[in-house]
Order: sequence, then C-alpha cells, then structure tokens
Amino acid sequence: MLSAAHDILSHQRAPRNQSHVDPDPTLTPHNSSSRFDCNSVSTAAVLLADILPTLIIKFLAPLGLHLLPYSPRVLTSGICAAGSFILVAFSHSVGTSLCGVVLASISSGLGEVTFLSLTAFYPRAVISWWSSGTGGAGLLGALSYLGLTQAGLSPQHTLLSMLGIPALLLASYFLLLTSPGLQDPGGEEEADTAARQPLINSAAAESKPGSSSHLSLQERWTVFKGLLWYIVPLVLVYFAEYFINQGLFELLFFRNTFLSHAQQYRWYQMLYQAGVFASRSSLRCCRIHHTWALALLQCVNLAFLLADVWLNFLPSIYLVFLIILYEGLLGGAAYVNTFHNIALETRDEHREFAMATACISDTLGISLSGLLALPLHDFLCHLS
Repeated sequence: MLSAAHDILSHQRAPRNQSHVDPDPTLTPHNSSSRFDCNSVSTAAVLLADILPTLIIKFLAPLGLHLLPYSPRVLTSGICAAGSFILVAFSHSVGTSLCGVVLASISSGLGEVTFLSLTAFYPRAVISWWSSGTGGAGLLGALSYLGLTQAGLSPQHTLLSMLGIPALLLASYFLLLTSPGLQDPGGEEEADTAARQPLINSAAAESKPGSSSHLSLQERWTVFKGLLWYIVPLVLVYFAEYFINQGLFELLFFRNTFLSHAQQYRWYQMLYQAGVFASRSSLRCCRIHHTWALALLQCVNLAFLLADVWLNFLPSIYLVFLIILYEGLLGGAAYVNTFHNIALETRDEHREFAMATACISDTLGISLSGLLALPLHDFLCHLS
C-alpha cells in the first residue's frame, strides 16, 4: 500500500490495461507555483491510514488480546488483507481507497502482534527468521508493484493479482506451521543468554511461555519499564525513516532523469525495502546490542535528506538511491536486533508479553512521522 501511495493519491484511472501513471517523464505539476511536483495531499495521508489502526491494535494488545486464540486472529488478518486489495482496486475515490488502506493496516497490525507473540512458544532463533520474512515481504511487495506497473499492468490489476498472498498466509499457518509443543526456547542461544544480565529482574519462578496471561498489572509495568531501553531507540529509528519515506520521497524529485515522478517514488520504496530485507536477514552475521547508535545514524539521514529537499544540492538521483538503500539497512538492523535482544534478555514467562509490547515501537514512530509529514508537505508545496 505504501508503494502504491503516490498512485492512490494521484487517482487517475486509465482505460484497458494501461498504467494510470503516465510513463512519460514530462510532468504536469499539481502545484505549478512550487518547484516540487506535489499531489494535493501528501503520501503521509496514506501512511496515517496505514498505521493508526495498527497503533490502536498494538496499544490494546497487551491488555487483553491474549484472551483471543491465535487461529481466529490469523483468519481475521487474512480476510482483512484480501478485503484491502479488493477495496483499493475497485475504488473510484481517494476516501474509499484510504478505507482499503485501513483494512490493510488492521491486517498488518493484528498479524504482527499475533506472530511476534507466537514466537515466545518457539526457539529464540525464530526471531531472526521472522525478521527476515517480514523484510522479504516488504521487498516482494515493493518489487512486484514496481515490476508489474513498469511492465504496463494497471495498478488496479496489480493489486488484484496480489489476492493470492492472503490465501498463502492462511494456508501456511493452518497447514504448514508445526505445533510448538514442549520445546526448549534456548537452543543455540543459551550460552549467549546466560552471559547477559536479564532485562527484567524478578523473583518470579521460571515457567514455560504461555503464562504471560497470568501476569499482574504490576508485573506488566515492571516488564514495560525494562523494555524502554530498546523501545525508545526503535521509535526514533522508525520516526526518522518513515518521515523520509512518506514525507520526503515524493519531494525528492529529479526532472533530469528518464523516470517519471511516480516511477521515481516506486524505485525509492523498492530500494528501501531491499535494504530492510538485507539487514533483517543479517542477524547471524552481525549483532548489535547498542541500538541507540542506529537511531542516531537514522536521524542524521533524515537531517541530510531534509536539507537536500530544502536546498536541492544533490546532483544525481543515484546518490539518493544509495542513501535510501542505507536507510533501509539501518531500519532493518534496528528491528531485528531489538527483538533479538529482548528475546535474550527477558524471562520465559515474560517473553510473550514483552514481544507484544515492544512491537508498539515501530508503529508509534511511524505514526508520529506521518503526523509531522503532512504539514511539512503542505508548507513545502506552497513555496514559490
């Protein structure tokens, strides 16, 4: 949905099987008084529709979502994903399209908090596999949308072609995923875990994961305070990168290239997702305990690209391509290392709750970035 954000807001329907985005790089700006080729509404509007329902779900999840079995949650997530593709594909207004994006957000938020909580019942190594899978999903989504629209398929037909993905999600969960059983969550990580100071110091007796539903409010508050060391940096990382993605991408527009504005936006999204996928899959090669460093570097990235939007000093789009790839590497590394560190440093009886709580971080950062990107877009696009 974020890869299609520019197309959703342009809202031009072309006949037959042609892309509704003109491949010709000669553009007609929406705001002729601005040096930017702006949509009337920022792509941050799509970001907010895509993230606010997720934020609500993640805030409520630690309070009572554990009372609902996993299977109905996964089924709801799959149905909402399919509904989002259909609603956006057949929409004839931006408002209806944003409703479809909201459905995608419900699917994403419910799915993420469900599967991250479910990792508490499996060996700790699944955190790496989960992170790699989510990174691959982002890359596959951005690359498939870019490739199919570049090949001439309309955005409507491109979205409808994705309907097989929710079906694969449901099939993989109900038919392929093995029961966790009575597995030892330590495995190869046990020596590393033993060498670490536990993130949450508690006198509670050791128990198998699954007992987090019996945690008292006081225990949950204690766990949450211990998680702040990782939650705050991840919030900053995601704030900076999504401020770039949905606030600056459409303003980083180069007129002297063979790519149209919409095509440039799609390439930015694809390269970002490529960086995320690479770094989310790198846990076995590189582990980072001090995720604050990644937050600092991502904020430097934001400041640099914001300066370029204002001063227009980068001479080539290929330099922006490299910076965006680097941005994705930082974001993916922050995500996988945050959850890996939490998995190592929380007790087994706290881990399910800790995972569900920590996944608020990225969503909170993204929501804040969307709220600030909207007025920035309006301000810059009204500059003469």
